[in-house]
Amino acid sequence: MDRSAAITQIRAACQQIASGVTSIHPLLPALADEPTKAEIVKALFELTKNVEVVKKQVMRLEKRDDSTLT
Repeated sequence: MDRSAAITQIRAACQQIASGVTSIHPLLPALADEPTKAEIVKALFELTKNVEVVKKQVMRLEKRDDSTLT
């Protein structure tokens, strides 16, 4: 697998993770337990932050590759 294909797959996986996290939010009120909901929201926020770090690193790698080609 080349770098471009890996980046494409990483982006797709990040999108799946983000969609999964987003799909959890509307389910939380049904738990009817505020402390549990609060902890889950914190965990989902951390997941989102970490997915964004992955996306940013991939973007930086792409920019670095582009700048070495010129």
